Amino acid sequence: MRIILDAMGGDYAPQVAVEGAVMAARELGVEVILVGREDAIRAELAKHNTSGLSLPIVHASQVIEMQEHPAAAVKAKPDSSMVVGMKMLKRGEADAFVSAGNSGGVLAAAIFHLGRIKGIKRPALATPYPTTKGFCFLIDVGANTDCKPDYLLQFALMGHVYAERVMGIKNPRIGLLSNGEEETKGTMVVQEAHQLLKASGLNFIGNVEGKDIPAGMADVVVSDGFTGNVVVKLSEGLAMALMGIIKEEIKKRPLAILGGLLARPAFKAVAKRLDYREYGGGPLLGVDGVVIVAHGRSDAIAIKNAIRAAKKAVEGGILKAIKEGLEEMRLASPSEEE
Repeated sequence: MRIILDAMGGDYAPQVAVEGAVMAARELGVEVILVGREDAIRAELAKHNTSGLSLPIVHASQVIEMQEHPAAAVKAKPDSSMVVGMKMLKRGEADAFVSAGNSGGVLAAAIFHLGRIKGIKRPALATPYPTTKGFCFLIDVGANTDCKPDYLLQFALMGHVYAERVMGIKNPRIGLLSNGEEETKGTMVVQEAHQLLKASGLNFIGNVEGKDIPAGMADVVVSDGFTGNVVVKLSEGLAMALMGIIKEEIKKRPLAILGGLLARPAFKAVAKRLDYREYGGGPLLGVDGVVIVAHGRSDAIAIKNAIRAAKKAVEGGILKAIKEGLEEMRLASPSEEE
């Protein structure tokens, strides 16, 4: 399997991108195509033992920076690592694309150069989310701040496919994020989406509230991108704050320090369950190609696991399954103008 990695994407690129690529090539047995400034990539590769590994380099002279306006940067920088990688994926020169760069840039480059799956009105960015029962799948987490009811229905379909094909959850439970369990709660968009989901044939369990997400009440939680992004960012901040508060309070108490030492393995296990690096990145679903978006602050482990996520998505036949699901549910729109 060939997976393109945007070697210039992320806060610590190209160092961690190259290190993660080497780890992935060695542990996962995939070919990782490193796209970016060739001299910088070669300098990083020289630091690692790459004997027997397939890590070809494709030169791209430009980089889309984190602070740039996504769509404008994608148009202004045709030789950026992001654009060059997407064009390679479009031409069938690889099976998937991974980037820890500007997420808006990844979305814009994917729409411009891959296009949407026929019938999908809006692509959605999704992410695994830790729960007391393992993980659920939250979609959308930032691609679409304003949504229509039928967008949410399509997000649910794509989430269903990913949860089943990649996460291994048979007939996943679909929940619609709202401010109450009753179907009359939420905005008009949420209320209308609720009715569409009831009639969809998916395993729709109804509305779920914010507290229900970490409890694992649903396997797939559907929301607009504005709300989903707030949920993810709040959760990340809360997890870091809680771990910091616990450490601070333990240090204030001599006996608690001893207890903390004894409980260290448990603390490490908790930290691992909450660590975004364990799942690496989330898929951009609805575009006509397998695209994984990793966190901007990803380290080498996160990059390796993002490549793992891409590999599993390809193996799960995500694109084919979404297309088949659209046909089965008769959701494909005759117009691509929206």
